[in-house]
Amino acid sequence: MDIPSSTRAAVLTAHGSALELIDLPLPVRPEPGAALVRILCTTLCGTDIEIWSGKMSFPGMLPMVLGHEMVGEIVAVGDDARDALGRDLTVGDRIGWSESTCGACHGCAVLREPVACSHRGYGFLQRSDAPPYATAGLSEYAYVVPHAAKLLLPESVPDTWAAMAGCAAKTVLRAFSRVGGVRPGSRVVVQGSGALGLFATAVAHLSGAGKVITVGAPSTRLALAREFGADATVDIAEGSEATVAQVRELTGGHGADLVLDFAGAPSVGREAVEMAAQRGRVVIVGSTGPGSEALALGTVMGKELSIVGSLNGDIADYHDAIEFFTSFPERMPWDRLFGPRVGLAEASARITAMSRHEEIKAVIDPRLT
Repeated sequence: MDIPSSTRAAVLTAHGSALELIDLPLPVRPEPGAALVRILCTTLCGTDIEIWSGKMSFPGMLPMVLGHEMVGEIVAVGDDARDALGRDLTVGDRIGWSESTCGACHGCAVLREPVACSHRGYGFLQRSDAPPYATAGLSEYAYVVPHAAKLLLPESVPDTWAAMAGCAAKTVLRAFSRVGGVRPGSRVVVQGSGALGLFATAVAHLSGAGKVITVGAPSTRLALAREFGADATVDIAEGSEATVAQVRELTGGHGADLVLDFAGAPSVGREAVEMAAQRGRVVIVGSTGPGSEALALGTVMGKELSIVGSLNGDIADYHDAIEFFTSFPERMPWDRLFGPRVGLAEASARITAMSRHEEIKAVIDPRLT
């Protein structure tokens, strides 16, 4: 096919406003190591909603194209373009990709930790009024920059699953890895019943937890959590004290051996510490805002808790997420996480629906009119 010179994209120009459909220029040809892809599927993430609403914001970020969970088909490729496993990339390949890293900063060279890269670049952090313009998911075509970590995708993994693996699924798997995984027969509490919380519920169940308790709202999400392996659920509508009391009752008064925060509400950290068992482990993943309540440090000390932070994930976690879906395709109703495919013109409506908790993960297919 002819290489397109421009792409239609849904651009966020002001927080809280409808996205604008705008034509953006594309590079004449990909640089060495880069690729131009036709977007096949983009799944919206909670971060997209936080950026849209303005909860997550920084000076000079707008205008931008949202979407960082996506799958694309290569339509043009630069010289020496390979995926993270060294496999050559060619026109027609279906790929996913993670953020770009510089490979030379303290995080990359000393810590050898891609998520700590000082110049870590997500597609949605690229302004849409400056080159290379379109690098994110809510566009017909996207430019995958040379240092983005690319991954050839197996045919057995559907577009929606592969897109979700690019952020939500890899974030969850990294959190479990950071804390040493699930001990067989242990009691696990998942705080949050959004996409991350539901996926984490499934991971905990499939990993051999003795009891999985999902804490969240609304009731429809908690009912779905049971389909994803929750043995019990707790509705946060009854308040913080009642939430902790119910978890302790469900764990025989001991508390949870592992608590994972995928909710990010201000009270989550305090509740996690209170509902954790003696020498329990707590992983903080969803608390992205500055408004969290203070932790009871005396309780942390007295229980000898281990508290670990976990930030997103890198290409290794992305690879693991794809392998996870490959290993457990029939074990959970994964498709229940996704809404119907809609085109770019419907992206604003789907973002609003997600912000109102009416949809778990919206699916945008830019090929649809």
